[in-house]
Amino acid sequence: MALDKGVLKGFALFASMTDAQVDLLASRATARRVAEGSAVFEQGEPATSFYLLLDGRLKVRQITADGQQIIVRIVNPGDLLGFACALSRPDYPGTATAAVDSVVAAWPSTNWNAFVEANPHLAMNAIRTIGQRLDEAHTRIREMSTQEVERRVAHTVLRLVDQAGKADAGGTRVDFPISRRDIAEMTGTTLHTVSRILSAWEAQGLVEGGRRKLVVRDAAKLAKLAEAPRD
Repeated sequence: MALDKGVLKGFALFASMTDAQVDLLASRATARRVAEGSAVFEQGEPATSFYLLLDGRLKVRQITADGQQIIVRIVNPGDLLGFACALSRPDYPGTATAAVDSVVAAWPSTNWNAFVEANPHLAMNAIRTIGQRLDEAHTRIREMSTQEVERRVAHTVLRLVDQAGKADAGGTRVDFPISRRDIAEMTGTTLHTVSRILSAWEAQGLVEGGRRKLVVRDAAKLAKLAEAPRD
């Protein structure tokens, strides 16, 4: 379906562009609905398009060489994704799956170079996005290399709340379905270990869980647990 330029203007990425620039971007785009659980693109597929998430949430997973599945990124509205062409690679490095019913805008990858040349703000945003992903990757590698599992899980939960937290009675709820398995994939540990940790936190009143639900009840105590190594 066609994309209204007003939708693009609502995102910071396009706010400083002229109407003519946004008109051109919108005219080349197609909007696509992605049902919960469906993939926008699959790891290893030819990177024929790049995308902007308009609504919903996406989880980007990678399968490692040894067959392990990990969540490498949560995609939020306004985020670019799938621009493998900017990394000079021909295929998608991961699989982007809708965590909830979502809407994406898609452009042919062959448009990327012309777009960034004509829109320096778009190019700078892509550079910032790549930098943020590298920083996030370095942070996760450092956490996995130096921190015990409980601290890693605490950092991950706090990041989820920061990115996708909504006020809830007595706390802050992650506003898309998140399972214990998802958290295990994000922290490089086992489902059993994450279940044990979250159950202990629930008993202490730090979080409230449920089927694909996570509410942080005491962020301050969780932050102290994340930062303070055990004796």
